[in-house]
Amino acid sequence: MTAFPTVDCTVYPYECDAFGHLNEAAFLALFERARWESLARGPGMDVFRRSGVWPAVRKAIIEYRAGAYPGDVLRVETLVTHRGTTSFTLKHVATRVGDGVLISEAELVFVCIDSIGRATPIPQEIARLLGPRTGGGRTGGGDVLRVETGGAVLAVEVRGEGLPVLFVHGFPFDRSMWKHQLAALARYQRIAPDLRGAGASTAPVDGYSMSRYADDLVAVLDAAGVDRAVVCGLSMGGYVTFELLRRHPDRVHALILCDTKAEADSPQARHGRDELAALAERAGATAVAERLLPQLLAPATHTAQPEVVQQVKAMIAGTSVAGLVGALHALRDRPDSTALLPQIRVPTLVLGGADDQIAPPAVMQAMAAVIPGSQFATVPSAGHLAPLEQPLATSRRLADFLGALA
Repeated sequence: MTAFPTVDCTVYPYECDAFGHLNEAAFLALFERARWESLARGPGMDVFRRSGVWPAVRKAIIEYRAGAYPGDVLRVETLVTHRGTTSFTLKHVATRVGDGVLISEAELVFVCIDSIGRATPIPQEIARLLGPRTGGGRTGGGDVLRVETGGAVLAVEVRGEGLPVLFVHGFPFDRSMWKHQLAALARYQRIAPDLRGAGASTAPVDGYSMSRYADDLVAVLDAAGVDRAVVCGLSMGGYVTFELLRRHPDRVHALILCDTKAEADSPQARHGRDELAALAERAGATAVAERLLPQLLAPATHTAQPEVVQQVKAMIAGTSVAGLVGALHALRDRPDSTALLPQIRVPTLVLGGADDQIAPPAVMQAMAAVIPGSQFATVPSAGHLAPLEQPLATSRRLADFLGALA
């Protein structure tokens, strides 16, 4: 269990009842005083506010063990006994300093909520404060399907019920880049495949192209029993989404285009793809990670979120060389989708990181201007991986768009 700093609290006369005992209602205030003091000694009392969430008490259980009196000093220990996706449980133990007598124990369950009262995933800074997730409870995970298609076996995570949303990751990532959105968008059916060659999917030696990826997505929807879905693609996932629109428009209910663009690679960019593929074959996936990391994330992410940097590095390093090379060749040879944009007739959200170097906001805004009726928004302090770098802001944007559809 993770422990907060221990705090000593003095019992004041105004907190006591007519018989001189610390009033039972005052215990809640005493424990709250200890929590705030612990935060002040650690990350600061504004840690929740600066993360854009607030801890709302869902349940409180207090056991009274012995009386406390004016002038007593109670030593309050605070322990994290459970951390889930949106909730956490704290245990308080109050002991009198003078004689070591156990005065009271309490257990409080908190839920992180956003500014309009919606449960939301615990932000990274607070998660670090609370410690690792605990087992024994529902973690929010879903079923993992194995889908055979075109010589590959895809791992597909499926969660929940409702309007289907298909999450298509970018290069060179896997479905875990959507982990916050898969947890937060609980009102919808979330479908997140690892594309061929990525994550837990198999990596054929060949057979990589945008059309092949798009056909794979159709196989995923068929396996999940879904006719039409909102398709949310990031970077290469956006390129695959454009191909899905060309080949299977009847399977697309709406679009979310994240950190992506419609143009094909320039000759210089195509040469860069070949160089990166050669690096992968020569030095492996870790070398690719070192090459790409500086341009993938916002400066603020590199400075303040080392755990995100490590996750991105691990995703890339865990990708097979065959998957990296195949995806790079597919990216190099993808068609230009600029002419497709004015023909899009489904609701569309274009969303990107304000600090994205690969698909800059100006490029994405120009793309949105050509798509009839589309919405455009940026995520502050995010680079090319807004869903990981700023998960709360990204999830809110997606929730608002999906809510309007539903």
